[in-house]
Amino acid sequence: MTDSNDSPTTDGGVQTANETDRPFGLPRWAAALLPIVLLALVLGVFAFTSPLAGVQSGQPLPDVTVTHATLPNDETVVLHVTNNGPQPVTVAQVLMDEAYWDFQVKGAGGDQTLAPMESAKIVVPYHWNPGWDLNTALVLSDGTTIHHTIVAPSQSPGFSLGFLWTLALIGLFVGIIPVLLGMLWYPYIKSMSDHSLHAILLFAAGVLGFLAVDAGIEAFEIAHKIPGAYEGTALVVFGIVGALFLVQSVSAWREGRAAAGDERASSGLWIAYLVALSIGLHNLAEGLAIGSSFALGRVSLGTFLIVGFMLHNVTEGPAVVAPVAREERPSASHFGALGLLAGAPVILGGWIGSLAYSPTVGAFFLALGVGAILQVNWEIAQMVKRAGGRVASATNLLAALAGFGIMYVTDLFVAL
Repeated sequence: MTDSNDSPTTDGGVQTANETDRPFGLPRWAAALLPIVLLALVLGVFAFTSPLAGVQSGQPLPDVTVTHATLPNDETVVLHVTNNGPQPVTVAQVLMDEAYWDFQVKGAGGDQTLAPMESAKIVVPYHWNPGWDLNTALVLSDGTTIHHTIVAPSQSPGFSLGFLWTLALIGLFVGIIPVLLGMLWYPYIKSMSDHSLHAILLFAAGVLGFLAVDAGIEAFEIAHKIPGAYEGTALVVFGIVGALFLVQSVSAWREGRAAAGDERASSGLWIAYLVALSIGLHNLAEGLAIGSSFALGRVSLGTFLIVGFMLHNVTEGPAVVAPVAREERPSASHFGALGLLAGAPVILGGWIGSLAYSPTVGAFFLALGVGAILQVNWEIAQMVKRAGGRVASATNLLAALAGFGIMYVTDLFVAL
């Protein structure tokens, strides 16, 4: 017979209360810190004994990335660079169309040397011709040459309150209005039979699925432009998994509230808001694309993006309102909030893309949208199952395929 303070272990032995309350005979907080303290000691021994001191190795090669270029006027070129390597690098010369040119480095401590992980702007007083590709190259002090081509350059608009207001109007017409127009299908969706409504929900899942695929491909493409020091591919994976887990945690919290008897937590309105959130994250990335295209002087591309995204985003409205089609009609404030949550991020993305364009930020926001969409599609499938439907029925699968296909067709207007 064991003491009442003892507990059996997996191997049949007995674990005393003292072993659980004072591991290794230490207070619990000290036992928790013990592995960290020991690791610090091991690292200290490794650093002071320098066991690799006699190992010969080559000098690491410089690793510098030109992330993008901005053109404030037709007499200036600004190259945005990052030093990805473990050693400082010095920019010795700059070539513009194979000719050496004067330059100034801003943001590198006042000189031409970039510390590891440091970013800077290289300002070159060079007259360029709109529409003519501009070939640039950075020559480092050790002779390494970093090439970068500016395709069809045109002047960047620069910062102004008027420009921000213009981007806000663009976001209104690209994001908010199309989504709200698509939500006008709500009365028609509400009048459908359960069988047809399930098909609409799977249609919404197909719409979201295309957004996830499209954003995922673009995120990994942009990851190759991210400075190597930031591990672009790993950052995209982190964004996808992180958003998936974050939205899933919200969903798990909702399910806990629903199990406790909170009727609001068990309503389809929660799903509608999750759909709007995932679409909003994707539309944030759309805004980044529009804002950065204007910031980089690619105004014609920005115009095509606006028209394409307007057509593209109308189909997102039904996806937002479908989850509430079998419930009491939400108030107008909920419809307005859903439309803003799904569409307004285009404005925020446009501002971020125009003021602080970065492939790192763009890829990360795209990845967040992918993760959120994956989780929301799971929620939609569970919603259909709870209503007695079968997710993999022929009608539902065809509806999902139709949603995917329609988004593909409207996406072609963006690519034209």
